[in-house]
Amino acid sequence: MAPTLPSLDVRRLRSYVLRLPLFTRIILIVIAIFWILELQQVWNVVQWGALIPKEINLATMYRLNTYPLIHRGFLHAFFNTLAFIPLLERFESEHGTLLTGAMFVGRRSSKSLNHSMFAALKDDWVALSTLPAAAYLLIERGIFRQNAEILGASIWVFVLLGVEGIKTFKSNPYFSVGVGYIWYLKILAPPEKVLRWIEGKLNLLGRLPHYVSIDQKTYVDSDWGVLAVILDAVVLWYNSRLPESSLHALPTTVPSSNISDHQAPTILALRRDPRLLKIPPYLSALLILIGVVWLFLLPLNGYSRRTYISENALLPGQVHTYFGGSEQNVFNAYKHEIQSLTGKPHEEIAAKLSEIFRSIGLKTATQKYGYRAAGEVYNGQNAYAILQAPRGDATEAIVLIAAWTNVDGELNQSGVALALTLARYFKRWSLWSKDIIVLITSDSKAGPQAWVDAYHDAHSPLSAASLPLKSGALQGVVVVDKAFDHRFKTLHIVYDGINGQLPNLDLLNTAVHIASGQMGIRVALQRMWKHDNSYRDRLETMLRGMVSQGLGHTSGPHSSFIPYHVDAVTFQAVGDGRQDEMALGRCVESTFRSLNNLLEHFHQSFFFYLLMQPQRFVSIGTYLPSAMLVAVNFTIMAIALWILSGRPPKPSVESPKAEKAKEQEVELVEKDGMVAAVPLKDLAVVERQLFLPIALVVSSHFLGAIPLYVFNNTRRETLSQTLVFSALANVHLPTFVAVLISGYTTLSSHRLILLQCFSLLLLGMFLATLATLNFSLAFLVGLLAAPLSFSGVPLSAENGDAPPKISFRRKLICNVVLHLLSPPLVVWALCKVFGVDAGAMLAEAAFGWKVSGLWTQVVER
Repeated sequence: MAPTLPSLDVRRLRSYVLRLPLFTRIILIVIAIFWILELQQVWNVVQWGALIPKEINLATMYRLNTYPLIHRGFLHAFFNTLAFIPLLERFESEHGTLLTGAMFVGRRSSKSLNHSMFAALKDDWVALSTLPAAAYLLIERGIFRQNAEILGASIWVFVLLGVEGIKTFKSNPYFSVGVGYIWYLKILAPPEKVLRWIEGKLNLLGRLPHYVSIDQKTYVDSDWGVLAVILDAVVLWYNSRLPESSLHALPTTVPSSNISDHQAPTILALRRDPRLLKIPPYLSALLILIGVVWLFLLPLNGYSRRTYISENALLPGQVHTYFGGSEQNVFNAYKHEIQSLTGKPHEEIAAKLSEIFRSIGLKTATQKYGYRAAGEVYNGQNAYAILQAPRGDATEAIVLIAAWTNVDGELNQSGVALALTLARYFKRWSLWSKDIIVLITSDSKAGPQAWVDAYHDAHSPLSAASLPLKSGALQGVVVVDKAFDHRFKTLHIVYDGINGQLPNLDLLNTAVHIASGQMGIRVALQRMWKHDNSYRDRLETMLRGMVSQGLGHTSGPHSSFIPYHVDAVTFQAVGDGRQDEMALGRCVESTFRSLNNLLEHFHQSFFFYLLMQPQRFVSIGTYLPSAMLVAVNFTIMAIALWILSGRPPKPSVESPKAEKAKEQEVELVEKDGMVAAVPLKDLAVVERQLFLPIALVVSSHFLGAIPLYVFNNTRRETLSQTLVFSALANVHLPTFVAVLISGYTTLSSHRLILLQCFSLLLLGMFLATLATLNFSLAFLVGLLAAPLSFSGVPLSAENGDAPPKISFRRKLICNVVLHLLSPPLVVWALCKVFGVDAGAMLAEAAFGWKVSGLWTQVVER
């Protein structure tokens, strides 16, 4: 019969991992922490802790102790740990946790009081790390004159293998083993009575989980799981020898004194282990910390990348631009016309612009619009013209926009004049394969939104008129914004869209490459006027972009086009320098020449990214885990609360005899071909009362529509007072609802645990989904909601029908923290910090909800 390969039993492996003793777990965690620290680029862990001969001096003697804990890469750490942990687990189980800890970190000297060669060490770093390191330094520096570094836990693997080799040699003298310096360990043993005295005084066995006492140091104790497997096999063999009819006749309960305690499998009883629920809070806090640290590592070179052009057809900066010269006089004439229209009605302005377009020889049309939001009226009239491509078939178009007033409410006189000049200039060229649409809107928010909605037939006839003139599919949009007469210094490229949407990175890279590379104009992002490419400036640029994307508001006329999958950016001239309008016009010309080369819609580059500077970015695959880690912490706490809700309440006080009789009752459980005896108290089932918690969670989410409606339909003058009222309602409404419910039914600990469980579960699920759509908003909301994981009913509470017993101090701290982090107070605090009027901010949100399709308010509420 051919031999068969052994199969991996996941249950045995998991049981083995859960049985690892305390010090073995600590060493495993320390090695994992050092490996995680190797992922960052700020501090070189290997250079700090490796055993490098030429780096050893009085100040770096710590290297003699740290080098076994540090590894070079995941595979190095994984295979060393795989070889080391079983040996260390066996060693600790034989000699106890305190003795093993002393062997690895102890510094006490004493003589041997134990006949076992490896019971203890005098100075165990000396025995297991420092002495081998000293020998290596002597040979490497003294004999070979080399400087090869060493690191890794393999030194401990060989020492412990030597221990096992000598033990094997003692039991089997015919087994040949060669061990060098390990013979000296037998004279370096601390007295057991001192260790036993320390154990008794500190009560280490009772306080520390997975602790192995000095009195428990037997091999059978260290591998009690093997006994459990043997006993399970005996039960299986005994059952196989009985007739099938007799199996059903077996008693379901037997005294536990007749069956070994090892037959209760660890996995089945794990959910009843009270220590299990001590892990989730620390794990959740660790995930939040890692998520934040992950975000702060992104500006480093090892995590971000330089930008590049994915679409080869763009050919940015490969053409010579001719805009300038006599066009300056045309620009000045148009600017004079614009200044004469200042303060005129929208209809008169649109009529004059249409006349200019017709004089150029373009087809022109106008569009009226009017919106209401926060008690204010946003109306105007757009004027636009279409330059039909001499080499095209009107199936594709590029849009050039200049708003009459920019996002700051200033007259965009130079921007509008430049757009008219470029329209006249483009008309003279016969190289265009795509139509060019020149759009002049009355403002920077409502006007572009009305036009693009009507262009795609997605508008409401009550708010915006239909477009009498259209072209083909929009391929790209460039907005010109220059509200002053003097020369400018920096070209500020604005790219944030509504709800955190972004244009294709290729369009942004093309604009940056043309402006900075071809034209020599300094480019800025996110209002970072001074950027020296330092870590601080990269981080600030990234965080500003995250705040802008998290708010999801309209940052310019380009923002209205991005939801329709039309990539758009705004060229905003800022500062006082040597660049004139002709330089800005050449940037637009070269960008249009690149867009004219496109054979298909933007699709090759990234749509989800974070920019650190104009030439450096982070893609979604790198930054998404930080938000996911924050979201997962809520799910972990929800699972822990679900486990807690299924645990039976502690029984009432009974006589010792009755309590002992109940503890002795066990039941035979058969699963996956294995039979085990499990105490009946571990198989108790608690019926969860789901109706009230689910009803409260669902109703509270639906009631969030009330403040959403109120804030979006309140006049701007009263929005600040509405915010204050909402903050006060957040303080008193939960207490009122709790008192109201308690009048009809008991708010038991069991129901509150389930209520918190469902709330955290939905929060984690929503944030994980939102992170793929708007990473910035998900991350910011996740951080603000992080205290929810640690407030409410603690995991140490008793699950039952009685109200939970929570200390007054915990209640007070939780209430204060949750009220401070409520959406109304957060909005008010942000407005105060950044000097923004709360009413104006809420009015902007209401406008976004009614006009632009902004849904940030839904997430916040």
